[in-house]
Amino acid sequence: MRAESAGLVVVDVQGKLATLMHEREELYRNLQILIRGARVLELPVFWLEQYPEGLGPTIPEVADLLTDLEPLPKVVFSGWGQGEFVRQVRASGRKQLILCGLESHICVYQTTRDLLDRGYHVEIAADAVSSRTAQNRDIGIQRMAALGAEITSVEMALFEMLREASGPQFKEIARLVK
Repeated sequence: MRAESAGLVVVDVQGKLATLMHEREELYRNLQILIRGARVLELPVFWLEQYPEGLGPTIPEVADLLTDLEPLPKVVFSGWGQGEFVRQVRASGRKQLILCGLESHICVYQTTRDLLDRGYHVEIAADAVSSRTAQNRDIGIQRMAALGAEITSVEMALFEMLREASGPQFKEIARLVK
């Protein structure tokens, strides 16, 4: 994974559903670190929302980090079914995508499947995805890995893209993960 080739996809971290996630406080913390780190590394961020009229907006813990972007609403489970998402990903030229968000076994899984089918390299930040139950989270991660997605963690992904322990980006990332 290289920062100059990568993008971050934030999937459906919304409303009451987000409050029902397994280990939600740790999930929120890791999502914030990953999004902040992506910004430090200057990755494009693609922000999806599943049926916002019903599920509500993205939680403030995440939305407050994305104020310069507009969420891309969808009613399909896979982000690839949202035309503007497809357009933005293609226009970015990024072929490596890190996915985070909800739910591991539904929207994250289906988005991953469709991205892999189209030749993208996909990495799942396993500590920044969740489902309502640990079992469904784990099944989602296992299925994505079986399809060819690589499994990573927030710190692993950020430091892999950083590549070296020097400079202002390193200092900012190191501060984020402390």
